[in-house]
Amino acid sequence: MRFLVFSNVLTAALRVFSLFCLAGILGGAAQAFEIEDQRRFGPAAGAAGADVLRVLSTTDTDLLAPLIESFLRSRPTVVVDYVTVSSSELMRAVVEDDAAFDLAVSSALDLQTKLANDGYTRAHSPAGRLRIPDWAVWRDHVFAFSQEPASIVLSPAAFEGLEMPRSRQALMSLLRRYPNRFRGRIGTYDVETSGLGYLFATQDLRTSESFWRMMEIFGSLDLRLYCCSGEMIEAVARGELAIAYNVLGSYARARVDLADRIEIVDPQDYTNMMLRTAVVLKGADRPDLAGAFIDHLLRAAWGNQRDPAYPFPRYATAETSPTAALRPIQMGPGLLVFLDRLKRARFLEEWRSTVLQK
Repeated sequence: MRFLVFSNVLTAALRVFSLFCLAGILGGAAQAFEIEDQRRFGPAAGAAGADVLRVLSTTDTDLLAPLIESFLRSRPTVVVDYVTVSSSELMRAVVEDDAAFDLAVSSALDLQTKLANDGYTRAHSPAGRLRIPDWAVWRDHVFAFSQEPASIVLSPAAFEGLEMPRSRQALMSLLRRYPNRFRGRIGTYDVETSGLGYLFATQDLRTSESFWRMMEIFGSLDLRLYCCSGEMIEAVARGELAIAYNVLGSYARARVDLADRIEIVDPQDYTNMMLRTAVVLKGADRPDLAGAFIDHLLRAAWGNQRDPAYPFPRYATAETSPTAALRPIQMGPGLLVFLDRLKRARFLEEWRSTVLQK
């Protein structure tokens, strides 16, 4: 009798524990990936039974908010649950945690390509007569909705009396001539933790023979490492940095409040153009809403009429010529080369020894 009572109590306790764990998973409390921001959009945000589109994104909430709100104007019963993470955390959420999201938006084109290549996304056919450039779609899985330059952000005050460098060669020449002026005042991405920073650095390596020489100069001047463009832009505006290298030009240009304290340079030798992309995740509960949101992004990016909610500069055509200054990063399996485990390890080892010089 005592054993039966104990068994019933144990069974009940296990049921309660299971329900608690399930609630934690559904509520996101059990997720291992790190969330930077979370916001819910839509008039039905507090209503029970609303149709929820769950978006996992590396794009700052405030930047994409106008497009989210314009998407919801004709969908009064829909809620967008928008979660912001770093590009590496996005990969962890999808690949390791199997987190419940419908759509992934990222600035790290190589990582988005890897998700599609490894079977974590599903195909989508854009509705209507959307005219999307061929280079902006990969295998009907990865869709680009922006072109954004990897820029150099400079402090005009730090360059007083000097000519602003408009190319990498000009920048390196200045640093060689005035090392003490710029020591400890150069910043770039920490490529070990930033997926976009790693993408930009490896694209530089593929494009420029002087990449490692430039990194060596940066390292000799006590290079400072950052997680994201926003921090670097603000550090330049405060005067802490004189130079921020490989910053997202779109983020810098959006900071109109800092216009008198920063100067944005798209290098004349070449400027890598990042393609911000969206994918429908394989485990999406609402692939229909995810696809509709992708269509909304694509119309804003490539439609004939400019959408006032679209926050990025629009370029008429992506130039793919190797002699062109603006060079969009090309979609495709070539992006997976530096994601190979051994290749990545070798690159990071050389980067550490060159930049950290330890």
